[in-house]
Amino acid sequence: MGAKSNSHGKNVMEILAKFSKDYMSLVAILLIGIVFSIASPYFFSGSNFANILLQSSTVGIVAIGQALLMITGQVDLSLGYNVCLTGCVFAYTMKFLSFNPYLAIVVALILGFAIGAANGALVAYCKLPAFIATLGLQNVCKGLAKIITNATPIANLPNEISFIGRGYIAAIPICVVIMIVLYILFSFIMRKTKFGRNVYAVGGGTEAAFYSGINTKMVIFLSFAIAGLLAAVSGVVLTSRLNSAAITNGNLYEFDAYISAAIGGVSLAGGKGKIIGAMFGSIFLITFFNGMTMLNVDPFWQDVLKGVVLIIAIGLDVFRNRRKH
Repeated sequence: MGAKSNSHGKNVMEILAKFSKDYMSLVAILLIGIVFSIASPYFFSGSNFANILLQSSTVGIVAIGQALLMITGQVDLSLGYNVCLTGCVFAYTMKFLSFNPYLAIVVALILGFAIGAANGALVAYCKLPAFIATLGLQNVCKGLAKIITNATPIANLPNEISFIGRGYIAAIPICVVIMIVLYILFSFIMRKTKFGRNVYAVGGGTEAAFYSGINTKMVIFLSFAIAGLLAAVSGVVLTSRLNSAAITNGNLYEFDAYISAAIGGVSLAGGKGKIIGAMFGSIFLITFFNGMTMLNVDPFWQDVLKGVVLIIAIGLDVFRNRRKH
């Protein structure tokens, strides 16, 4: 009887340990939500929750692509300016070239995919380190965004696109619905498709994946291209939500997405983690800094705290990997 009780207790502990590993960010969201609700009477309100979800949606969409790349053992530093450039092109084609809004969306998505594909080609086929290739594309996107906008915001966009960033479905913001649908889609892809299994295999060991018959170069190339496409989706949503395109849009999104994925349990070593964790990580990140703002914490100190959060997330991942080994 005692042995059976010990076995049952051990199983419960294993389940709790696995849950805390996979969904630690969800637990963290609940904890900081309680803390900030006590500290600020304005935190626990419907309007503030809606604001958190709205801000989380654009970062969260980018975090899908960054998490996908992290699982393959890569990273993309150009995602933030991909968001910026595609948003600027989206606004510019509507405002000054009189493009149909839906055609402008297609153009922006194609551009984002092309930027990601360029990164993928440089890393997978030209053998450039991802850090160098994506940093170079980051500066290309930054420069093109400045040229297109002349460093001046493009505002007062057509009303036809307002529903994307500011519309609601059954009291839920459409941009949040877009984020959730994308997470469901990519969670399915990663768990149930050959491409998803190949991504984990490449992240677990590129050489082993190659000798098992996986086209590792194509997997890495497609991962970068998909990440670029998702950045463009975020660029369209963000431009619609702000009703403006500016060179500050998407600023540091690549790092916010990286932090979100790391907090969400995606291993920096590659081959481990769940895509859905990046969504909880992005919500945690936005919730944390939303609470800091409500408590009137200086924005400069918030930047310091963001760095601390990143170090803690990476430290936890390294600790988990060492303990496992």
